[in-house]
Amino acid sequence: MKMDFNKMLQQAQQMQAQMLEAQEEARAEVVEASAGGGMVTVKANGGGEIVSIAIDPRAIDPDDPELLADMVLAAANEAIRSAQALVEAKMKSLLPSGFPGLPGM
Repeated sequence: MKMDFNKMLQQAQQMQAQMLEAQEEARAEVVEASAGGGMVTVKANGGGEIVSIAIDPRAIDPDDPELLADMVLAAANEAIRSAQALVEAKMKSLLPSGFPGLPGM
């Protein structure tokens, strides 16, 4: 069986271009996560960047700033996890069926 390396290289380049396009598309998408029963809401994009944080004024307790910090941290971590899952789903959709996947995905 003769392998056509030029064809394989062309297919690899096409896949790379598709993956870059999917990453750009993911950067434009925004996911949202909240904590504290919706008292803190964080939005992140598919690039893993936090794009906004909203805090309900009722969440601000001067006697317990640690609680607010915990809610912001929890919402931010969940938003980033959701953004990563979004990117992972986009990348996996580009892989041929039966492909084992990429490390870390």
